[in-house]
Amino acid sequence: MNKKNKTFRIVLLGMLSAIIIIQTTVPFLGYIPMGPLSLTIIQITVITAAIVLGTKEGAIVGGIWGIITFIRAFIAPTSIIAPIVFTNPLVSVLPRILIGVVAAFVFHRLLSGKLNETARMSIAGVLGSLTNTVLVLGFIYLFYGEPYANFLKLDMDELLPALLTIVATNGITEAILSGVLTPIISKPLVRMRKK
Repeated sequence: MNKKNKTFRIVLLGMLSAIIIIQTTVPFLGYIPMGPLSLTIIQITVITAAIVLGTKEGAIVGGIWGIITFIRAFIAPTSIIAPIVFTNPLVSVLPRILIGVVAAFVFHRLLSGKLNETARMSIAGVLGSLTNTVLVLGFIYLFYGEPYANFLKLDMDELLPALLTIVATNGITEAILSGVLTPIISKPLVRMRKK
């Protein structure tokens, strides 16, 4: 790796990390309220890092998001339930790290040579986003089913259908948004990296 490319990678990693910090701390920059839904777009930054820089950097940027989520659950929770569920790093940190790992794997390994770059970016965006949604909600169900059901004022037997509804509404919408925006953001950065 030449010095110019290494410098570009370090600068881009710093910029994407700074964007994650801003998205998680400034209201409405990482979450878009749309009627009854609140769409998370922070994962797009993680997916972009994974596509443009690679698995390690995608995991680092995802880890930064997860660590901020973890810390905020203690000092400035974003909801009433956050101190209960996001104080567990398996819920707050691990899924965010795995967004970068999954997106990089899909883009650089699984689909490499099989599809054009734009299609690979879109699919990596969709699968990276779904990784976060499925793991966070799955771990909430697994570790905090009863408190979360109580928070939603549901019986335990109603919790799984409620979580699946969240996946079908927020999760699918976020995945589609990630699939559309990821190539728009990542393609110019990949071109710059190759120069």
